[in-house]
Amino acid sequence: MSEVKLSASTRTEFGKGAARRIRRDSKVPGVLYGHGADPLHLTLPGHELLLALRTPNVLISLDIDGKTSELAIPKSVQRDPIKGFLEHVDLLLVSKGEKVNVDIYVHTEGELAPGGNLLEHVLNALPVEAEATHIPESVTVSVEGLAAGDSVLAKDVPLPSGTTLAVDGDTVVLQVLAAQAEEAREGEAGGEEAAEA
Repeated sequence: MSEVKLSASTRTEFGKGAARRIRRDSKVPGVLYGHGADPLHLTLPGHELLLALRTPNVLISLDIDGKTSELAIPKSVQRDPIKGFLEHVDLLLVSKGEKVNVDIYVHTEGELAPGGNLLEHVLNALPVEAEATHIPESVTVSVEGLAAGDSVLAKDVPLPSGTTLAVDGDTVVLQVLAAQAEEAREGEAGGEEAAEA
């Protein structure tokens, strides 16, 4: 897991006007919370934060006002729906050795059994519990040879050591569906013939 260092400064201005001014300076308003402490309102560097957030569940080492250093993970990220720039970020305070619940992406490898079957991702991300400083970015599941009707359950997903499921083991993560294109075409043809009659 990668750790990214960012410099942040505390902020005392709040509201839409203050947030707009912060964003005009290519920075992002954010809140750091957790461990029962009062929320700390921060201003973070926009470009560096955007790059850091490309890594799922990135561990961020915050240098706050050059005085304190804190570890955090992103909990909620708000983006502009049209332009995609960062509008606000919520960061969760963590410490080494602490267990946190996060979602990790599920990647697949291998080929399904022949027959034009479709792979459905029931869960794109798997809820797990992991040590805050050792959160896996993703897990890879082999779908080699799976046929229609087969599924992969959460308990079948290989997890790195120190990571445990935070969801029922019998939860379906992936399932293979039979291709239905031929049946749909036959149904359409039948419908046309009935209309002509």
